[in-house]
Amino acid sequence: MELNKYKDISEQWLEYKDALNNYILKIVKDPDTANSLSHEVLMKVYSSCCSGREIRNIRSWLFQIAYNTCMDYFKKENKNTDLQTEIKESEEEPVYQEAGEFVEPLLGLIPSKYSEPLKLADIRGLKQQEVAEKLDLSLTATKSRIQRARQMLKEKIMECVHIEVDGQGNLMAFNIKGTCQPLKDHLKKCK
Repeated sequence: MELNKYKDISEQWLEYKDALNNYILKIVKDPDTANSLSHEVLMKVYSSCCSGREIRNIRSWLFQIAYNTCMDYFKKENKNTDLQTEIKESEEEPVYQEAGEFVEPLLGLIPSKYSEPLKLADIRGLKQQEVAEKLDLSLTATKSRIQRARQMLKEKIMECVHIEVDGQGNLMAFNIKGTCQPLKDHLKKCK
């Protein structure tokens, strides 16, 4: 979506402003500061509309601006850098949170023979030995299925999701490709 009209930005802002304010409040832990930073985010969003830059994932983009604005605030206020590190470690960046919401639907496109061991191990956090016992498989078979499921999931991600990364390889934005009908169909069934 290209943000080049103030009306478009206003509509997007209204849709996400409460969630953004709550996100900022969670980071800065002061309602007045959160309110002030929310307004700063809005101004940054408005100034971006003139750039003509195409934004693929509005929600991720807005939360990334909010996160960066909070980090700038801490730098400006000479807040302890340990606090910034603690926030960075404790707060999963919004784009990763949003991307995580699509992992299980993508796993739904993989045969359950493979997806079930992967869900138990990587999503629910069970040890591979526990997964093997739960599914009545050998540990070797479990490890093999988890490895195969990871490869299949990677292939589905490449097939179904457009990913944008920064220079360090960090996820910046993503969106479902229009050509990925299986994922779209699967998401409709889940609703």
